[in-house]
Amino acid sequence: MTAVTFLGAPSAAGAELAGKARHLERLLRSYGRVWVAYSGGVDSAFLLAAAHGVLRSGAQGVIAQSPSLPASELESALAGARLHGLPVRVIETRELEREAYRANGADRCYHCKTELFERMALLAEAEGSPTLAYGAVTDDLGEDRPGMDAARLLHIQAPLVEAGISKLEVRILSRQMGLRVWDKPQSACLASRIPHGSPVTGEKLRQVEEAEAWIRERFAVRILRVRHEGETARIETEQAEIPRLVDSLAELRREFSRWGFSSVLVDPGGYRRPDPLPVEIMEVMTNVQRR
Repeated sequence: MTAVTFLGAPSAAGAELAGKARHLERLLRSYGRVWVAYSGGVDSAFLLAAAHGVLRSGAQGVIAQSPSLPASELESALAGARLHGLPVRVIETRELEREAYRANGADRCYHCKTELFERMALLAEAEGSPTLAYGAVTDDLGEDRPGMDAARLLHIQAPLVEAGISKLEVRILSRQMGLRVWDKPQSACLASRIPHGSPVTGEKLRQVEEAEAWIRERFAVRILRVRHEGETARIETEQAEIPRLVDSLAELRREFSRWGFSSVLVDPGGYRRPDPLPVEIMEVMTNVQRR
């Protein structure tokens, strides 16, 4: 087990980021006890590790076991928490039982997050009402984020936003802390692969999960989305991986027919990744260290 500590920002992070980290530390300490909505991604992992470093047994992660979260992601998130000695509780969420979620409108994330946060709140109320928090970062502000609306309505704290910490800064601090997910690509629930207006079903989620799992095993791609477009599967990945997948289209079509897809496309535009690449993060860290 690799323990991580959070004692403000490491010296390499620079004065401005060190100030933000100290602000975050004060916020976390003020909570006394906190439960963090944990997904295994870098933002929630950093927040949980920071909270645990400040509050020790007063901090706990909560992760949802849900049809919209790949089983492999759940296993990886739990393994990462164990590696760093971070306590995490698994709870079952049932967003598929919500009609508004299944309808898959533009507000789908609102109903998904409401399900998670309401279940966290019920459990927390029975166990002393710790503060509830999640890993939103400043990059999320100003965007269409229905999940953030759910958090505000249910009084879920966003300490990274309050401390002014961005996605890039989370990655820098996570690497300094030794978190293995510091460079993990952004992820999203399986329902995000289904276009708005097309109902979310357990069968569609299963199709996407199994198709992505097969591609990852067969081609070892790091960044991947299989978009569910009826009987067509549209694959998005990094530009460098596209030629390899295009050359294997016959194999892809044969394998994808097992999940009910009659057509497979490899998107020539690739996956549009909004967060910094690991090499860009390393360049920023190097520049900060030189200041």
